[in-house]
Amino acid sequence: MIQSILMMGGLGVLISSVLVIASKAFYVYEDPTVLAIDDALPGANCGGCGYPGCMPNAQAIADGLQPVNSCVAAGDDVSQAIAAIMGVSVVDKEPEFAGSGCYYGNDEADMDYKYLGLTDCRAAALLFGGAKECRIGCLGLGTCVKACLFGALIIGEDGLPKVDQEKCTGCGACEKVCPKNIIRLTSVTRRIMREYTKEECITPCQRACPTGIDIKEYIRLIKEGDYTGSIQVIKERNPFPSVISRICPAECESNCRRLLQDDSVAINHLKRFVCDYEMNQNKFSLPYKAPASGKKVAIIGGGVEGLSTAFFSARLGHDVLVLEATNSLGGILRKAISRERLSMDVLDWDIEGVRQMGVEIKTNTTAGRDFTIDSLLREGCDAVFTATGGWDSRLLRGDIDNATSVFPGASLLIDLLRSNKGAGFDLPLGENVVIAADGNKKLVQAVEILQAAGSKNIIALLRKPVDDSSMDPAGIDTLIEAGVTIMHNTGITRVIGEDDQLKSVEYSDLVTGKKAIIDADTLIIGAGRFPELVFIPVKDEQVANESDETPEEVVNDGPLMWEGVELQKKPDSNRELGLLSSQDTMTEYSSAVGAINGGRKASAALHNLMYGIQFQEPLKIITGQTKLQDVSSLNSVDISSRNVMVPRQTRKEWLDEFSTGFSTEKAQSEAERCLRCGLICYEKSN
Repeated sequence: MIQSILMMGGLGVLISSVLVIASKAFYVYEDPTVLAIDDALPGANCGGCGYPGCMPNAQAIADGLQPVNSCVAAGDDVSQAIAAIMGVSVVDKEPEFAGSGCYYGNDEADMDYKYLGLTDCRAAALLFGGAKECRIGCLGLGTCVKACLFGALIIGEDGLPKVDQEKCTGCGACEKVCPKNIIRLTSVTRRIMREYTKEECITPCQRACPTGIDIKEYIRLIKEGDYTGSIQVIKERNPFPSVISRICPAECESNCRRLLQDDSVAINHLKRFVCDYEMNQNKFSLPYKAPASGKKVAIIGGGVEGLSTAFFSARLGHDVLVLEATNSLGGILRKAISRERLSMDVLDWDIEGVRQMGVEIKTNTTAGRDFTIDSLLREGCDAVFTATGGWDSRLLRGDIDNATSVFPGASLLIDLLRSNKGAGFDLPLGENVVIAADGNKKLVQAVEILQAAGSKNIIALLRKPVDDSSMDPAGIDTLIEAGVTIMHNTGITRVIGEDDQLKSVEYSDLVTGKKAIIDADTLIIGAGRFPELVFIPVKDEQVANESDETPEEVVNDGPLMWEGVELQKKPDSNRELGLLSSQDTMTEYSSAVGAINGGRKASAALHNLMYGIQFQEPLKIITGQTKLQDVSSLNSVDISSRNVMVPRQTRKEWLDEFSTGFSTEKAQSEAERCLRCGLICYEKSN
């Protein structure tokens, strides 16, 4: 008995000792800050923050990897509480919410299969590939609804998910489970920066519109009498709707599906109708802006592209300054279009709409005289964009007696050639010259001028291969004899400078994509306009790197290093790298609506470069060569003649005094003709 007691006592002591040792060996320290943050979080464990639960998110907040307002299930009070724990302040977070990208449910669509025994969209997509004739459309089984923890989603009577934006927290759970990418998060920033992909249900008219306006949605709102809502939809992608409604070539109408049956919908005239309505209200219907970013950008040029860049940059939350060399804004729209087609009060109205977005504008301010790239960067601009227009604009405003230069060391080839013919101006030419051209017809003459001015090292970067039929073999031989280095299949992707001097350029091999940097104090550009570049400050030690990483900002002490980066190209082919590609504008844009889209893409580039975000195009972006599903005929669509617009000079010439085009009755009738297309579906008429 005593032995048993001693044995049990000894065993107890042994176990206690082991436990004491284990508690020391395996002790896990719990950070009180993490525990306090976790305690403040609501405990939803929804995953909307990007972490699997609230405790991992709390740890990330404590480590500085997540902002204090990263919890999508919490309100401002929780963010403030966490900020107090961390000893930091709360900044505005741009709201996001889910949106559905499909317009017709299973009950209205032609079906190949019934999903017998399946209640999950992912299983249906896996087994049947989504079995509807439309490869993109919603499967309608409600997996997204089950994934939503906040009751913000239901399946409507049409079999499609409906989002309650007041309940939606933007957690992204529905987006993650949807196998067809029908449910997507959206925000001001996402809508501005997006490029359309093959996985989206985009109508033919919207695909044809250079700005990508959601045409069927603004026409639907006209049909419902919501004119303010309609103009809001248009301004999501177009800051000059009143102008474009007068002068647009209307590529959208050439792609309208009603042409398979009768006449296209008068898309542009309906736009004019709601724009007249807005002007008559004398109150701007402005689209939403993202919260203030604290970033400042400068736009050189007050034409359509420059003002569009400013408009979209302001909507992204940035402070924007536009610098225009002349005393008026609008560029070629003000100089080249007849007043009968576009009255200046309409142009001024849209320009004032850009101002109303918070854009600061300075006129009579010229690059090189009143400011330089480096001076703007030193004065607090986080990025600068050049949108100065082309030779066409200079002719129209009579500004051909002086050579222009937008950034240090850069000149146009046409100005170089004119400087040798008594033009009355001289160009500042250095010893190390790079000529970017797409041919060699004028290079011999250009090299003679450069060498006469003292240039010693001349490199010609040509996009075309050596065996291109447009190349002149005799001219190439003359250039080689003159000591010029010729590099074929190359395009400039970056320019690098220090203070008010150009130092080097980066070029890419168009075949291999390999990049290299060469010294240059002068760049001659063989186009009718300066390239559209985004300039940002960089650190000295980062300039020589050939990586694509965006450098950090430089401090104001010492020399200011900067770089100019080309705008992103659509991924049609590797040969689209570099300046003077087929995607670059050589003179003016062929249409104002094209310049507007150029401004939107420029604002996206500015945004990405300021935040160090890598350029990433969607893998399945729609390009000119993309093959998409379509329809070849319409079924059950009644013939309906297009309403003809008879434009009036004044609004009082019609019963609806606000409209210079359609009457309200005509606009409603024309809006009814829209088929509300999907990718391969459309509303059937009665």
